[in-house]
Amino acid sequence: MNETPEEKFPSNPVQAPEPESAAGRSRKTSSGPMLIALSAWLVPGLGHLLLRRTARGIVFLIAVAGLAILGYKMRGNVFPPHSTDPFGTLGFLADAASGIFYPLARVFERAGPDVARAAGDYGTRFIAAAGIVNLVSVFDAYEIAIGRRV
Repeated sequence: MNETPEEKFPSNPVQAPEPESAAGRSRKTSSGPMLIALSAWLVPGLGHLLLRRTARGIVFLIAVAGLAILGYKMRGNVFPPHSTDPFGTLGFLADAASGIFYPLARVFERAGPDVARAAGDYGTRFIAAAGIVNLVSVFDAYEIAIGRRV
């Protein structure tokens, strides 16, 4: 019951990392984490589902799908792969990061963009935000796959 001050407040609360075993090193150098990251990029949330993080995978899928589809329905601009403008290239990278939703843009947005209205401008931002959220999902799934996150 009576604890010494060292037991209550250790001088070094962060423990030194344990040395890796040979099995741990081979797991980190395998192609598994890269396949998880690729699948997480292609289909938002799939990387987490493969890692048996079902709730997190579903949340990422709903977030990315919701942002992308809402952006398409607001008739936001979907940037093409080729652009002479640096901001167009950045827009393409953000849009393409949404994975499967980038090629599906033409299915959802048949009338084309309408950025003359405020809704179209906001839609462009929603589409880019979907890509950024998916990138967060990819990095999170990769970190879990290599064992850096729980």
